[in-house]
Amino acid sequence: MDIRQIQYLAALAREKHFTRAAQACNVTQPTLSGRIRQLEQELGVPIVERGQRYIGLTPEGERVLKWAHLILDNWQSLNQELAQIKGKKGELVGRLVLGVVPSALPMVSQLTKAMQGAHQSVDFSILSQSSEEIIRALHDFSIEAGITYLDNEPVEGLLQTVLYRERYCLFVGAGHELAKAKSVTWFEAAQIPLCLLTPNMQNRRIIDRAFLAANAQPSPRLETNSIMNLFSSVRTMGLASIMPEYFQNALGPMEGVKAVPLVEPAVEHAVGLVAVAREPLSPLVAALFAAAKKMMAG
Repeated sequence: MDIRQIQYLAALAREKHFTRAAQACNVTQPTLSGRIRQLEQELGVPIVERGQRYIGLTPEGERVLKWAHLILDNWQSLNQELAQIKGKKGELVGRLVLGVVPSALPMVSQLTKAMQGAHQSVDFSILSQSSEEIIRALHDFSIEAGITYLDNEPVEGLLQTVLYRERYCLFVGAGHELAKAKSVTWFEAAQIPLCLLTPNMQNRRIIDRAFLAANAQPSPRLETNSIMNLFSSVRTMGLASIMPEYFQNALGPMEGVKAVPLVEPAVEHAVGLVAVAREPLSPLVAALFAAAKKMMAG
């Protein structure tokens, strides 16, 4: 068994297609298939369900995949540490994959800027994911860290640090009847046409609980998993939306859109950086947490 076989298996599980997995690994499809067959022979268990096309992994294959992710994560961390030792002044080199809840995406650039200020050779892949997807991805090692809600999710046992506290506003077009209001109650917000994130998003579940606390039952006219779609719907469809307060400035001047604070009840949640607690900790993840704490202190 070698690291290539494990990489090929992880790629196949991710792509769910032999040809796409081979392309992702820069090898031919017969090479990838043959190396996975070798792995099956060496381990003495069937890993892939056989058929005309990729069907899935066997139960044994699912267990092998969990270990494969762990091995690949440790392999990557080892290479990062060795590169740091060999590099000039302990410079870190590599790519961090971050899963981020949609409502926090505009804030990510502040963290990546802080990280690159300390480690210029580190690159990033930013994935928009639900809070549940982030937790799963952390445990199967498909991401190194996540940005999610800290007081509304099962993050016990994970490394975590607060990045900011999320408060909420009603976003409406400049010509909307509530655009000049000093505040709007959640009950009042439920009475107007709304566009909201989809129910599988943690941000939406927070909003639904606030409406429940206000004895209100909104009927959204539009649901989406895209923050940008919410903004465009407020601008072009005359709908209102509920989004984090910091969106007022995060995307630059919001021409034609007004943000009105929501009250009764007051809602606030901590959003932060999370990662799997492990020893030794990946040098890139350790540096990311250091950058987050320095950013917050500054």
